[in-house]
Formats: sequence, C-alpha cells, structure tokens
Amino acid sequence: MASQRASQGNRDGQRDERAAADCAVSPDAAPLKLEHFLPYQLNVVTSLVSQALSRVYARRYRIGVPEWRVLVTLGQYGVMTGKAIGAHTHMHKTKVSRAVALLAKRKLLVRRGNRADKRESFLSLTAGGRAMYEELAPHALAFADKLTEILTPADRDAFNRAVAQLTERSAQLVAEVEGEEK
Repeated sequence: MASQRASQGNRDGQRDERAAADCAVSPDAAPLKLEHFLPYQLNVVTSLVSQALSRVYARRYRIGVPEWRVLVTLGQYGVMTGKAIGAHTHMHKTKVSRAVALLAKRKLLVRRGNRADKRESFLSLTAGGRAMYEELAPHALAFADKLTEILTPADRDAFNRAVAQLTERSAQLVAEVEGEEK
C-alpha cells in the first residue's frame, strides 16, 4: 500500500514537472521583461536611493523616511497642514499623521489649531526641529551630489528634463484614471 502511494506520488510529481516544462517560457520570448519596464526601473532606483539616503539620517537622527520628508518639507515651507504635506510629498495621510505624531513627541514640530477648521492643524518646526533640518540639509545635499557625480552636466540637465516630463505625464495619467473612475 505504501509503495503504491509512493509510486502514485512519483507519477504525479513527474506529471507536474512535465506540465511545468510545457508551460515554461523562454525569458527572451516574454512580452514584458520586468527589468526593462520603466515603472519597475524607477521603483528600483527609488528604493535603492531611499535606502542609501536613509542611512544618512536614520543613524544620526533616529528618524525614518516619512519623518524625514515631513521635517524637510516644513524646513522648506515653514508652516503647512498635514494635508498639504501629504500632497507635496505624495504620502498617504496616515503616514503623514504617524510621522507628525512622532516628530511632535520628540518636540521637533508643534501643532497650532486652525480656527477656521478645527479638524486641521498648522504644523511648524520647533527650534530643535529647525536645528535638525539645518544640520541635516548639507548631508542630504552632499548625498545627492555623490549620487549624481557620475553624470556629465549635459546628462544631468537631460535627466532633470526627463524627470520633469515624466512627473507631469504621470500626473496627467492619474487624473485620467480618476476621471474614468467617476
């Protein structure tokens, strides 16, 4: 009985292998190759750059990517609402909210109520938050310089133009999809 089950299992396994071999596709014949797909390539670059940059501020300042984005945005603009920060950084409102809560707990930002809309607060950096931003900014800029030092000035200009065009086109495509969903 046990040998019959083993024999049956072996035949089933062989059938599965043959079926898998019949369905196998040569990677060269695949119509979509992930490593050549622009959205995937952009995601890989974003992920690697974010990982490398986060090492600059995670160890030194004990903050993560969302906190860094909120801190830098407030450092740049001064006073904003959480909703405005989310729109500027393309972060979901819950991520912004958690980052704001952590930065407030560490006394790096302060909330001031909006008299016109009690549901929202105006956010700004405290003196400690401003000092962190001022100290962090040169390290972030040095990282960006190191990242792009492999590009010629002409390549850098072309890259900046391409990124601006892709960003604009992506926003148009998002708007089109949202319009179709309504």
